Amino acid sequence: MLATLIPMFDESMTVKAYSIFAQKENLLIDPIMGGSKWLDSAGWIPGFDIIDAMGINTLADDKLVFVAVNQVSIFTDIQAQSDAPPDRVVLLIDSHVKPTEQYLDRITELRKMGYKFAIWKLPLNEFGDYQDILNKMDYVLLNHEKINVQKAQAVFRQIYPHLKLVAINVDFQEQYEKLREIGGFSLFEGGFFRLPTNKADTEAAPLKATYIDLLRIVNDFDYDLDKAADVIGRDPALVISLLKMVNRMTVNSGITSVRHAAAMLGQKELKRWINTAVTKELCADKPSEITRLSLLRARFAENLAVPFELGQMQQELFLMGLFSVLDIILDRPMEEALATVQVSKQISDALLYGKGALARVLEFMKQYESASWQEVSRVLVLKNLAMDSVYEAYLESLQWYRDLISIPAE
Repeated sequence: MLATLIPMFDESMTVKAYSIFAQKENLLIDPIMGGSKWLDSAGWIPGFDIIDAMGINTLADDKLVFVAVNQVSIFTDIQAQSDAPPDRVVLLIDSHVKPTEQYLDRITELRKMGYKFAIWKLPLNEFGDYQDILNKMDYVLLNHEKINVQKAQAVFRQIYPHLKLVAINVDFQEQYEKLREIGGFSLFEGGFFRLPTNKADTEAAPLKATYIDLLRIVNDFDYDLDKAADVIGRDPALVISLLKMVNRMTVNSGITSVRHAAAMLGQKELKRWINTAVTKELCADKPSEITRLSLLRARFAENLAVPFELGQMQQELFLMGLFSVLDIILDRPMEEALATVQVSKQISDALLYGKGALARVLEFMKQYESASWQEVSRVLVLKNLAMDSVYEAYLESLQWYRDLISIPAE
């Protein structure tokens, strides 16, 4: 099993929804998706475990999640497969779900529960045959490379004005600009948009200097705990967060100062906490998608250390993933962004030049994030990696992210 979250965005390049791209088998090992093996698992909906692992409430602003269902799984007890509220889920079907009474009744039933619906992979010349189903859809996903977009839009405006149009496989900026010019699309999905940004002011807030100081200190070899504690003391929010962290780890700790709290954590744990907490603060005026991506990459990279035979480099992998979008966070070229913090040559080589053992993990993560399952499967075969171990590493990173950002205030 392989699955990942893909962001879907609007005309302002703001993330509005996610689509879960999943693959049940390694197609380079088991290329035939058919027969009893496929049918035995057809009722299981890939993707719901991702939603539950991350927790749908970690997706800010009530974002929707598109989850594919097939002609078998649409009849299963969908609510029993996930705790996600139905009104946050868009069930995605294709032409295998036929416009028969049986399917129409089931779609009507699920809509009454609160689920929304979308359809894709439907040829333009079959739209007329699927009129009864299209009347029950909320979205239609259109592959601009395979259909005449302007002709399709004319059909929808005239016959299905209620449908929201989603352009998929938008892999280049030029394609996005052309589709935006044509207009009429509510959402877009494509390879060129994997690192969302906004047009907010690029000037760093005054407090960011404190955060950068901290990163510079703790990423130096054998850094001074007291020096780091003194910088933390400049920011009340960081002090509160640090004390909560220490209090969760110890009983009756009787913390007397920020330096005392830092000492209780120790060099290794304080460095880890600072790199995570500070990155969250640096992302505060960025889209939540950047925060999510930075933290997920950090944990996912760390989890891949053992499968990639880099067990002694977990800390470096964590930091590489965390800083893989530092250029966007600081609105600077990556070389300048990395110059503001102290990182090892192995990390900088991976982020700047794509060189070294760490770079192989970074490239694998990017392929995984983009649901490039052919390339992911190739690496799994070459490295003799179990597909499920990689998927479990990804799921654990989602759970870690959920727990990290949803710690209740005390």
